[in-house]
Amino acid sequence: MQIFKFHRDYLSQISKQQLNLVYNQDAYLPFLNHTYSAPNFNKQLTDKSSSFRQETRNILVEALQRQYEKVAENELTMLNIDLLLDENTFTITTGHQLSVFTGPLYFVLKILHAIKQCEELKKIHPKNKFVPVYWMATEDHDFEEIQSLNLFTKKITWEASQKGPVGRFNLDGFTDFKNEIKQMFSNHPNGEIHQLIDAYQGDNLTEATRNLVHLLFKKYGLIIIDGDDAKLKKIFSPTVKKELTEQFSFHLVTKTNKELINVGYKIQVNPREINLFYIKDGLRERIILENGKYSVSGIAKFTKEEILIELEKFPERFSPNVILRPLYQEMILPNLCYIGGGGEVSYWLQLKAVFDAVDCVFPQVGVRNSVIWIELAIAKKKEKIALLLEDIFKTKDQLKKEYVQNNSDEALHFKNVDGIIEELKLEITDLIAGVDSSMVGYSSAENVKLQKQIEGIKSKLIKISKSKHESAMKTIDQIIDKLFPNGGLQERTTNFFSFCPDGNYADKLDALYDCISPEEKDLLILEES
Repeated sequence: MQIFKFHRDYLSQISKQQLNLVYNQDAYLPFLNHTYSAPNFNKQLTDKSSSFRQETRNILVEALQRQYEKVAENELTMLNIDLLLDENTFTITTGHQLSVFTGPLYFVLKILHAIKQCEELKKIHPKNKFVPVYWMATEDHDFEEIQSLNLFTKKITWEASQKGPVGRFNLDGFTDFKNEIKQMFSNHPNGEIHQLIDAYQGDNLTEATRNLVHLLFKKYGLIIIDGDDAKLKKIFSPTVKKELTEQFSFHLVTKTNKELINVGYKIQVNPREINLFYIKDGLRERIILENGKYSVSGIAKFTKEEILIELEKFPERFSPNVILRPLYQEMILPNLCYIGGGGEVSYWLQLKAVFDAVDCVFPQVGVRNSVIWIELAIAKKKEKIALLLEDIFKTKDQLKKEYVQNNSDEALHFKNVDGIIEELKLEITDLIAGVDSSMVGYSSAENVKLQKQIEGIKSKLIKISKSKHESAMKTIDQIIDKLFPNGGLQERTTNFFSFCPDGNYADKLDALYDCISPEEKDLLILEES
């Protein structure tokens, strides 16, 4: 596996704002606690250690031990969970939806980045312990966003009609979905992936996801946490009460959004008056304050007194939305840093005032490594048509045009023609000016017409020549479609196991782990050889 690096501005899909979040977080310093960098972890350690209570550690460890009761071969992870009791132990966290069978490649990239960050911090701070955490978004209810994956060239979907928090979904129809994945690797019955698919089970999607992700990353001691937990929600209850009674996050985020817009920042999320859902019996519905009552569609209407009693008795029924979920996470974890994609990190910058309002330390936020994976078959195709690595960032039309010009008869090398045309346009301009100097505009217009005619001739010749290079044109299509599916980034579409056609994934996962570097800001291109 060869590793190449390119500045992320080679990617047309990346905005200037996201580039700043990778290369220049100082530009947004008023909306951060500390920028994401190795030296700043010293400051983050000091801030978090002075504010995180031992009582919270005790509750956290108890909850995690309970969540891991059914997980096999969990020794290393349990050791890391026990370490959380120690005031010198901290977490590096990433989070993601319960995407079926890990979903897009960046699911794996985020977790590996968090793991690698812990490894790096252990070297710099030997007196402290650092454990990686994957926060499962079990309370999310956007099932359509997670029910499919793109494996090789096929879209595989788990069909289910259940509603509410996806983590609570039972696994009706899940066997058919898994069998469809198995069938993709039927020619490799001894592949490691079959054991992984068999482990992808449980009483609900939360348990199945925990078992799958644990088997993938157990040797790294990854801790997988489910926030849909009554004991953990109890820690968050005072903040939920503050939100219900004061709607504090709406006012603070609205104010921050205005400040961000004033510095040219694109807002990712907008707050609601109450940034909480109510979950019960397969439902996850917004809590809306109207006419002095707390309304939950399809469930009930509460008075202020009634909803606070409900919170006291059943804290697990109150679910934070995108505005408050990061705060909930940071309240129950001794966390130093959140690792996410550019879009995720963008909305974290809208939230610092919310953290400050409840005296919770705002973490560092780091943009995960971004990867383009060039499989051996694609590397060979690239070599066959002499495509340079930097060429993959060009459009198909650009590549095809350049290929035709570089691999056609001398007639299609337009350099001499372009030179003659430029001379002709100058002569026409001089000739017209010599007759009547007021006709400069006319001269320019005629030269534009001439240039358009010449460009039309070029395009016609290139089109004819392309048909003579049909095989190369198809190869260009295949390369770009593989690396940029539907014009987007590969890591946002392609499933990790698409790079494991023989069903053996361990070596590929190790190779990917070796490539990940928290200090690396540039795009990583991994080319098989």
